[in-house]
Amino acid sequence: MQTSPYDIVVIGGGINGAGIAADAAGRGLRVLLAEAEDLGGATSSASSKLIHGGLRYLEQFAFRLVREALAEREVLLAKAPHIVWPLKFVLPQTPGMRPAPLLRAGLFLYDHLSTRRTLEGSRSLDLASDSAGKPLADGLKRGFSYWDCWVDDARLVVLNALSARENGAEVLTRTPVSAISVAEGLWQVTLGSGSAARAIAARTIVNAAGPWVGPVARMTLGGRNTPPPSIRLVKGSHIVVPRIPGAECAYIFQNSDGRVVFALPFEAAFTLIGTTDTPYTGDPRGVTVTAEDVTYLLAVANRYLRQSLSAADIVWQFAGVRPLDDDGSDNPSAVSRDYRLQLDTGAQPPVLHVIGGKITTYRKLAEAALDLLQPHLAQGAVIGPAWTASAPLPGGDVGANGYASWFDDLAARHRGFNRNDLTRLARRYGTRLDTLLGDAASASDLGVDLGGGLTQREVRYLKSQEWAVRADDVVWRRTKTALHVRAGARAELLARVQAEIDAA
Repeated sequence: MQTSPYDIVVIGGGINGAGIAADAAGRGLRVLLAEAEDLGGATSSASSKLIHGGLRYLEQFAFRLVREALAEREVLLAKAPHIVWPLKFVLPQTPGMRPAPLLRAGLFLYDHLSTRRTLEGSRSLDLASDSAGKPLADGLKRGFSYWDCWVDDARLVVLNALSARENGAEVLTRTPVSAISVAEGLWQVTLGSGSAARAIAARTIVNAAGPWVGPVARMTLGGRNTPPPSIRLVKGSHIVVPRIPGAECAYIFQNSDGRVVFALPFEAAFTLIGTTDTPYTGDPRGVTVTAEDVTYLLAVANRYLRQSLSAADIVWQFAGVRPLDDDGSDNPSAVSRDYRLQLDTGAQPPVLHVIGGKITTYRKLAEAALDLLQPHLAQGAVIGPAWTASAPLPGGDVGANGYASWFDDLAARHRGFNRNDLTRLARRYGTRLDTLLGDAASASDLGVDLGGGLTQREVRYLKSQEWAVRADDVVWRRTKTALHVRAGARAELLARVQAEIDAA
C-alpha cells in the first residue's frame, strides 16, 4: 500500500478522464490515471472527429451547451493547432426538410452565441455555381456554409495524458481496477489482479469510465443500497470511402427522420460518413457496424451526392458507444449530449461520477469536476487555479505566427524530407516532431518503412513516449496508417508493427 495517498485516482482513460487528470496534475495535485485498455481505446477514438458547437442541438434549446462548445472551438484551436483545424461545412437546402428561414435563424444563433476570433461566419450558397456544389446531386441548388473544426480525437486523448504525466501524474494503461474499498477514511483501490495487483490509497475517486461508469460506480458503493448513475448507451457508426471527387470541405445532410449525417474529408484521400444513433445494450467493447448501419448511411449519402456509393466502396468502418445521461427520451437522437457530474459523499470518501459529455467540451467538464472536488481535496494545502484555457497541449506551442508559419520553418530545417511526409508527421506531433526526427536528414534515417509511411523510429517513439503497447494502438489510434494500406495487407502490417514494438 502507498504510504502517501493520491489526491485523485481517475478511472478511465478516455477524453474526460485524461482531461481531468491533466487539469488536476497541473494544479499541483497528486494524480493517478488508470485505464483498463488503451488511452482513447473505446468511445473517444470512435467519434465523428469534430470540435463543434452542435448546430442541431439548437432545436433542443440546448443553448448553454452550444454556447460553451462554440467558445471551446477557439480555445482548442489555440491549444492544439496541429490536431485541430478549421473546417468549412456545407448544408444543402432540401425540399421537405427544415425550411430555409429556420436554417437561417439557426445559423444566425450559431454565429452569435459566442465570440468568434478565428472562424468565419455562415453565408448563403448558390450550389449551382459555387465549387462546393460539385460533389452534390444536380437537384440541389441552394444551401448554406458555416465553420466548425476537425480534431484527431485519439491523439487529443494522448496529448492530455502526456500533459498529465508531464505535470507529475502517474498514467497507467492496460491496468483495470479490480476492487475498491474504504479503510481509515481513504479509498483503497486495487489495480490489476493476481500477482500483478497493486494497492493504492486515494482521497477521492473520479469515475470517468464512460460506458462502464455503472460497473465502476457499483464497486464504490460498498454494499450500500444506492442505485448507480443512470446512463443511456447509444451507438454511432461510421464508414470510410475513397475521397468523393470535389468534396474538399465537409457536408451535412438532413434526413427524413430528423437526423443529420456528415460527409467529412478524412486522412487526405478519404471521406468519412456518419453517424447513426441507435440504442445499444451489449458489451461496449464488442460494438460493430451492422449491415443496417451501412444501408442507412449509404442511403442518406446517395440522396445528396452525385457519385453513387455502395458497400463495395467502403475501405474501413468503425462504431463507438456514447454513454449519455439518460433523460428518459424515446428518441436516442434527442438525448442530451451535455455532461452531468454526480458527486457522492455519503458515509465514505468522495467519488465523482462523470456522465455524458462530448469531446468539444471535455476541458470545461474537467474544470467543473475540479471545482466540485476542491473542498474535499485541500486539507489545508494550496491547490492551483484553473490553467488549461491558455496552455498549449504537447506539440501545440507553434508560436505567435501560427501553425502554417511554424510548419514552413520546420520544412526549411528538414529539406531532405518529402513535404507530404513532413505534413503527415507534423499533424501528429506538432513541435514534438523535432524530438522524433532527431538528427535524421531524410526518411531513410528513420529506419524501415513498415507500411503506409510508418517507420521503425516512429513506432519506437510511440512505445517510449505515448504508451503504445499493441499494434492497434499504433496503426489505428496514434496514427491511421492501416487506412493507407490495402485491406488485404493490414494483417501483415499489424504483425510487423507488433514485432517492432516487442523488439524496442
